[in-house]
Amino acid sequence: MTVGELAAQFPGLVPSGISKHLMGLREAGLVSATRRGRQQVYRLNAEPFTAALAPWLAKYEPYWSAALNRLKRLAEDPQ
Repeated sequence: MTVGELAAQFPGLVPSGISKHLMGLREAGLVSATRRGRQQVYRLNAEPFTAALAPWLAKYEPYWSAALNRLKRLAEDPQ
């Protein structure tokens, strides 16, 4: 998405602020940008997000699994 397209999704934010945050995300390797005419088109880079979130997800996965299994049992057995 372009900065303008992103700004349309967040009406409470100004495009210049979104652009500034995108520059930081780009420096961190979390997004990439390609030129399309006069505009930059931004795309999320999934691999860095996955690598950063994997340890956190692994820590909490046992809690979620147990809760989701209980929910599944309740949903399948309405007694």
